[in-house]
Amino acid sequence: MSNQKLKKIGIIPARYASTRFPGKPLVQIHGKSMIQRVYEQAIKSELDSVIVATDDLRIFDHVADFEGNVLYTAGTHLTGTDRCYEVAANLPFDCIIINIQGDEPFINPEQINELLRVFDRKKSITIATQCKLITSNELIFDANVVKVVKNTKGFAMYFSRNPIPYVRNARQEDWVQHQKHYKHIGIYGFRKSVLKKLAALPSGVLESAESLEQLRWLENGHRIFVAETNYETFGIDVPEDLDKIVF
Repeated sequence: MSNQKLKKIGIIPARYASTRFPGKPLVQIHGKSMIQRVYEQAIKSELDSVIVATDDLRIFDHVADFEGNVLYTAGTHLTGTDRCYEVAANLPFDCIIINIQGDEPFINPEQINELLRVFDRKKSITIATQCKLITSNELIFDANVVKVVKNTKGFAMYFSRNPIPYVRNARQEDWVQHQKHYKHIGIYGFRKSVLKKLAALPSGVLESAESLEQLRWLENGHRIFVAETNYETFGIDVPEDLDKIVF
């Protein structure tokens, strides 16, 4: 089947029991819930369908109330990728899956389209994500900002919370001027066939060290294509982030 015929499905994993922000998908942002805002942005993209995947009946009922597509999934999933696989495994067709973060209410639909086009261009790609050039030296040393280095063909070599690459012969305050550093943008695309393989992988040593799920995939030999983007979404991690929203 050619890429042109593949359906393109967006899945938004949504869980209620967030440690840092319980009930986050249902928080109201200027009259709409966070999950509704994410959903409405996603359906503006070139995706054929968008599905919210949740293990919580409150979220399920809420999405159904605003007439969104929603599926109830198991409560045992440890990652959003696992939740995406449960949904994808029950789809009766081959497809491209885009895993959309449920806490980015202002995601730009064009960012999703950019990731979809990666699969249109290259049939060999099974996993894709995005990165953005870092222009602030401060971000290079921020452990909450995940960095990525890639090879000459655009595939990830490593992801880290530490500054990579290390610029040996420059002062740290000047690194941004001497070497390009890239921030990982946490949206993923998968071919349906690879999701089954990823879901079967045990947690890896590198993943445990950095607390980054994608290192599990690299450690087991999967290739992740990293496309550069100029888009960067604003994620809501803790209640205090709501105060930073500007309309």
